[in-house]
Amino acid sequence: MTLRRVNGVLLVLLAVAILIIVHRNLLNLSDFLDRENPDAGQILPFEAELSPGVGEKTERKRDGIPVLITATEDRLGAVIVAMNSVSQNSKANVVFTIVTLNDTVDHLKAWISKTTLKNVKYKIVIFQPELLNGKLSKDPKMLEAAKPLTFARFYLPMYIPEVEKAIYLDDDVVVQGDIQELYEMNLKPGHAAAFSDDCDSASAKGIIRGAGNQNNYMGFLDFKKEAIKKLGMKANTCSFNPGVIVANLTEWKNQNITQQLEKWMELNSQEDLYSNTLAESITTPPLLIVFYKRHSSINPMWHVRHLGITGAGNRYSPQYVSTAKLLHWNGHYKPWGRTSSFSGVWDQWFIPDPTGKFHPVRRHAD
Repeated sequence: MTLRRVNGVLLVLLAVAILIIVHRNLLNLSDFLDRENPDAGQILPFEAELSPGVGEKTERKRDGIPVLITATEDRLGAVIVAMNSVSQNSKANVVFTIVTLNDTVDHLKAWISKTTLKNVKYKIVIFQPELLNGKLSKDPKMLEAAKPLTFARFYLPMYIPEVEKAIYLDDDVVVQGDIQELYEMNLKPGHAAAFSDDCDSASAKGIIRGAGNQNNYMGFLDFKKEAIKKLGMKANTCSFNPGVIVANLTEWKNQNITQQLEKWMELNSQEDLYSNTLAESITTPPLLIVFYKRHSSINPMWHVRHLGITGAGNRYSPQYVSTAKLLHWNGHYKPWGRTSSFSGVWDQWFIPDPTGKFHPVRRHAD
């Protein structure tokens, strides 16, 4: 074999060796990326729309206040009121993440873009109901109460992955204070979330004597079930309301909060762990379990609630309601419905629907 042929063979072997090395490095890189992105392969929400300014650098996102809220077609006016009250009462850089379903997107975009909300920063993401497969009870009553979007709060890091802290709001709220104050509250070390405790809430302090009782864990969980007994929780422990959440998303991810919540949802679908007296608050039980004595407390005035139940008008004085930082119409009677206490407060923030599809019932009846 001539020297030229030997050199040629050596060059070919060298090229093959280089290709093998490059291939192995690419495989290692792929494995590394899989480890760095554990959400890969999961069902993720589809980002449908970004308002101007939201898609800018991550540094600007971190400077803002992320607020997640859900939007359903039949109560879209509630989302508009909540967003309007937040934005009008704060000079902070608030960025809304609105979780909704496909059939609501066009209506929502029209309502925002054709009104004074057009300058609000927001992004719309689509909730994937497939996330709940195998996680809901087969009890007909529970299935009827299971509105998919109510579970969006369980997936906060999925919808707002680029931030360390975020706020979740139910849609039936009015924010009368500067939301920056709520956002800047300190969570205790190791706590992934803060809620308003039912025993310490301004709602309890505002109740007229004899008007009602406070909630506890027994009202949400079946303490006769073995899976609940094993947890060693006290049945008379005060519950909390998850309609307002301040979340440390770094801790949330580190503690696998979403996975823990899903675990209890799946177990309940098999063993019916929730209380038989539970009404529509089927998102509350898994949160009570996962955050048992492991959550911080929100200032009571930042979650004055029960405005949607019978007799709410007798619970609070107008002066008390006017000083609250956040009002929550949890309960059957909503402020856009025919009968509700303090609906006039809600009306102040309502922006008429430019498409003409949504009307508060009492207004429509008038």
